[in-house]
Amino acid sequence: MSLKSLLSAAVVTAALLSAPVALALEPAVMTQMLATIDDRQRNGGDYKALIYLEQKEKDKTDNVREAFVYRRDADDKLMILFSKPKTEAGKGYLRMDKNLWSYDPNVGKWERRTERERIAGTDSRRADFDESRLAEEFDPTYEGEAKLGKYTAHKLSLKVKPNIDVAYPVVKLWVDKDSTNILKREEYALSGRLMRTALYPRWKKIFSESKGADVWFPEEIRIYDEVEKANSTIILIKSVDLRSLEANLFTKAWLESKSR
Repeated sequence: MSLKSLLSAAVVTAALLSAPVALALEPAVMTQMLATIDDRQRNGGDYKALIYLEQKEKDKTDNVREAFVYRRDADDKLMILFSKPKTEAGKGYLRMDKNLWSYDPNVGKWERRTERERIAGTDSRRADFDESRLAEEFDPTYEGEAKLGKYTAHKLSLKVKPNIDVAYPVVKLWVDKDSTNILKREEYALSGRLMRTALYPRWKKIFSESKGADVWFPEEIRIYDEVEKANSTIILIKSVDLRSLEANLFTKAWLESKSR
């Protein structure tokens, strides 16, 4: 090898050695990151949001729904009550005692649902509206740093913990290094097949009196069905109210009363 080649190789080697290397995050650091994401979205008190769901399906007319989401994070309770269009008004979901129930006022009957339930037939799932429980439900593995548009993100692979019921057992997360907000989420079946992709382009925060700190929520979630490629759902959170709700709101009787 010529002297010129040796010098060139030495310069390249020195540059590589001096370049900053993204260090793998320790398990405890990743678990704390998940706990931080959970805490930032948790109120500790009550939560009410007005949401729009826009559903696109192959060879079908776009479908738009309006609903109210109610949460009581202290008791792990969730209710989704549809208000528009008229054909959907009064339908809803109730999560209590770790069970998910759906109600259709047209038949006046409650049915138990699984975590895979497509909320109102859209690409959304219960977890898209509920409080975040990533640290409680998953064990993380670090996959390095990744660029996502103008953002630099930590990429984590999450595997569901034993005896925990979730829609999908494997999740990949892209977490913005600067804000700690989720930018992208991929969900996989146990076979390794990609089932859903969700993008979170906009986050917003609101001060909570009961928490004494800000509560973050995604203003927009874009969900893409990776099995039926032409199908997608957009969730828009139009407003959030953190004032206390009625004590008996999270009951079957309360939801039934709204459809009479």
